[in-house]
Amino acid sequence: MADLCFLVQHYDLAYSCYHTAKKDFLNDQAMLYAAGALEMAAVSAFLQPGAPRPYPAHYMDTAIQTYRDICKNMVLAERCVLLSAEILKSQSKYSEAAALLIRLTSEDSDLRSALLLEQAAHCFINMKSPMVRKYAFHMILAGHRFSKAGQKKHALRCYCQAMQVYKGKGWSLAEDHINFTIGRQSYTLRQLDNAVSAFRHILINESKQSAAQQGSFLREYLYVYKNVSQLSPDGPLPQLPLPYINSSATRVFFGHDRRLANGEKQAATHISLDQEYDYESSQQWRELEEQVVALVNKGVIPSNFQPTQYCLNSYSDNSRFPLAVVEEPITVEMAFRNPLKVPLLLTDLSLLWKFQPKDFSGKDNEVKELGTSEPEMIGVEVISEFLINSEESKVARLKLFPHHTGELRVLGVVYNLGTSQGSTTLDGIGALPGCHTGNHSLNMSVRGRQDLEIQGPRLNNTKEEKTSIKYGPDRRLDPIITEEMPLLEVFFIHFPTGLLCGEIRKAYVEFVNVSKCPLTGLKVVSKRPEFFTFGGNTAVLTPLSPSASENCSAYKTVVTDSTSVCTALTSSASSVDFGIGTGSQPEVIPVPLPDTVLLPGASVQLPMWLRGPDEEGVHEINFLFYYESVKRQPKIRHRILRHTAVICTSRSLNVRATVCRSNSLEDEEGRGGNMLVFVDVENVNTSEAGVKEFHIVQVSSSSKHWKLQKSVNLSENKDAKLASREKGKFCFKAIQCKEKEVATQSLEKYTFADIIFGNEQIISSASPCADFFYRSLSSELKKPPAQPSVHTEKQSVEDAVRLIQKCSEVDLNIVVLWKAYVVEDSKQLILEGQHHVILRTIGKEAFSYPQKQEPPEMELLKFFRPENTTVSSRPSVEQLSNLIKTSLHYPESFNHPFHQKSLCLVPVTLLLSNCSKADVDVIVDLRHKTTSPEALEIHGSFTWLGQTQYKLQLKSEEIHTLQLKACFVHTGVYNLGTPRVFAKLSDQVSVFETSQQNSMPALIIINNV
Repeated sequence: MADLCFLVQHYDLAYSCYHTAKKDFLNDQAMLYAAGALEMAAVSAFLQPGAPRPYPAHYMDTAIQTYRDICKNMVLAERCVLLSAEILKSQSKYSEAAALLIRLTSEDSDLRSALLLEQAAHCFINMKSPMVRKYAFHMILAGHRFSKAGQKKHALRCYCQAMQVYKGKGWSLAEDHINFTIGRQSYTLRQLDNAVSAFRHILINESKQSAAQQGSFLREYLYVYKNVSQLSPDGPLPQLPLPYINSSATRVFFGHDRRLANGEKQAATHISLDQEYDYESSQQWRELEEQVVALVNKGVIPSNFQPTQYCLNSYSDNSRFPLAVVEEPITVEMAFRNPLKVPLLLTDLSLLWKFQPKDFSGKDNEVKELGTSEPEMIGVEVISEFLINSEESKVARLKLFPHHTGELRVLGVVYNLGTSQGSTTLDGIGALPGCHTGNHSLNMSVRGRQDLEIQGPRLNNTKEEKTSIKYGPDRRLDPIITEEMPLLEVFFIHFPTGLLCGEIRKAYVEFVNVSKCPLTGLKVVSKRPEFFTFGGNTAVLTPLSPSASENCSAYKTVVTDSTSVCTALTSSASSVDFGIGTGSQPEVIPVPLPDTVLLPGASVQLPMWLRGPDEEGVHEINFLFYYESVKRQPKIRHRILRHTAVICTSRSLNVRATVCRSNSLEDEEGRGGNMLVFVDVENVNTSEAGVKEFHIVQVSSSSKHWKLQKSVNLSENKDAKLASREKGKFCFKAIQCKEKEVATQSLEKYTFADIIFGNEQIISSASPCADFFYRSLSSELKKPPAQPSVHTEKQSVEDAVRLIQKCSEVDLNIVVLWKAYVVEDSKQLILEGQHHVILRTIGKEAFSYPQKQEPPEMELLKFFRPENTTVSSRPSVEQLSNLIKTSLHYPESFNHPFHQKSLCLVPVTLLLSNCSKADVDVIVDLRHKTTSPEALEIHGSFTWLGQTQYKLQLKSEEIHTLQLKACFVHTGVYNLGTPRVFAKLSDQVSVFETSQQNSMPALIIINNV
């Protein structure tokens, strides 16, 4: 009756009948029929129109439980569950439907459980607020049960759907499991590309798996990959996921590896991949190169000049195509990183490249794309084995050897990827069919490639570039191979690492041309030209060998006889001979190669003198060697070689000197203009270097107008020794060079005068003494000569100031040469050196060592434009006092019979000498300046007789004599230095008039007879 009502869609009556039948069946213990009646009653209640009563889900639950537990009929239970689930879903009760489906899953049927789990997953995703993770989780459970049931396609579909949820959420272990299963299932279904892709994802993610698990993943990947590559052996090499390559850290080096130090030979440091990049250092090298290129091109840097870059990295300018030379290797350094916990073994590792041969004389060949199989154009270095340990970062250096000119492009790297560990089967994960376990897997490796793609720097110049993200090109991997160029190697022999300040040491430099082209135009440029020299331009100036004297001195010496010790021995030399002239660049020094050319394979050894810097401490001195090819190349004009020398200097001597005018106006030849030079030498060495004592062997002067004549205080002991912390004082007389000498000499000629304290003269006008002296003067000599300017009223005042200032100026340079006795390993060594003092102003102390500048005191800011103070409008008092030199000539004591004659008259001669080159008006005033009793006591009561004031005009450098008479009335000691002298330039008004100071008191003794 109930079934009939159900068929004719009379669901209300059907429900009542089923409900009544259910009670009867339960009373009769007919459980199968009771469960059926419950099931149909629930369906009838659901299908009633207008839904007068709610759907009785508990009827369905009771029916399912009865089918399953009492009747043991799983097919009817399944039917009931599916029916109830669909009814619940239609009522949007997805949660109850999912719970119902999951409740029926069991271990006895994998296929049934898989279907139910998949349906439950769909319930979770269709909820009002979808439960995405529950969906994915139950999809994976369904996939697992499908896999157990042998339904590979359904299993793969479930896992792929779940993967969409887990991907990119950071659940790496879940992702690894899903990808691994997808890879396995895809391989079984012969979907090899999908399998490779899935295994690739496992390897390239930052995996948190154990080492054994990762090893298993890697071996599975290699096995699958090998099967894929065997299907298309002639296809392009595919991209490998491991190891990671940090493309931006790729460095490219052009040139051979430098030879290392060999015994006493020390190779130039140049540049290598082992050196870290330093921006400041690279800027200094660039400035040095620009300096020498400007000099070669007559003071102008060419517009197409690019600084030479041997090593390209992410910090260098890679916007232009780099230039490489035929037959010189190109080294590419790549940074690999192994993200796994198992080691990776790369075999047959080499670069992948493309080459277009070109003849740079103008003819273009056809474009060829060559691989590693054609070595006639490009030679390739292959690394047979390259092991990267677990989670290790490691660099590999690969070389290319270009044998032809053209355009090269490095595309990437090609290698066999393998693992060096034996594989084992893990619990729960068996090996793929055909994937052998054990030691056989040691040889498993696959061939593939990785491309090098380097992103250039972000552009930030124009407004458009600033508002958008644009990147410039990075061409470090696209070198142009140019024609052959010479290649220089430099070796330093006996090069010291420690020196005393001012010490001179002789070393040798060997230049080797290791190419097949001759080189020329060899120059060296350095910011510290005062540190080294190759000797003068003429053979006469340079000593031939170190055996020039008894102690193998680095200087050119001559044995002297004892008679010539007191007076100076003079010689002259031109600064042009030593490569330093007015307006020249002393930093750029031509290397004196024989015939100026170094032939292929030839080597030349040249002497090189070094002088320790004047400041103690560690000094880094950069040398840049510049050279060109004899044959001009269109692409590369020149090449460079770098060397950085590290020198540690310790203290030796401090020299300070002053110069003042001599009071004696005339020298032996009756000419005026003598000066006294006082030199203080202090030994400041702290005996750290084992120095026992210093001997001052010679003091030399060098000047265009002055020379030392003799030593004033020469003691019996000629050898001037200074032990630690001792100080020595020397006094010398300096005279002006003869007019003839000055006239015949050019502007660049200097007169050298040597005063010797030993039995050997060091010729100070020869190398290396004169070299280092001129280098110490180089900053002065670089200044161009002053241009004559238009004559104006203001200009005439400035000219007058300059004339007066010139009176107190002197261009005298002192060179102190010394020897130091050092005890080292129970042997006595003799070191030698020199210090320079540049004297510019009379009465002002000058030093051999640089003076520390004290920081200026804080001043208030001034908010107005300062006046132009290039030339001081008035000369200082010290400068004015040097305009006229006065000297009184009188007897030291005078006897007079006061009892016979009460007045004593003494004749006194006053000498006036004009020190300037201009006419000077002089006023001599004999009246006493003050009439106070104290002044009378000091001067004594004497008076000048005759004219009390004289007005004179002295011509340029004229000496004038005035005969005076002094009148005394008592015996005693009197100071005659009372005359006051005023001077001014004749063509000026009275602007510079001042009293000339008389430095020394003129004392006379009056005796009574």
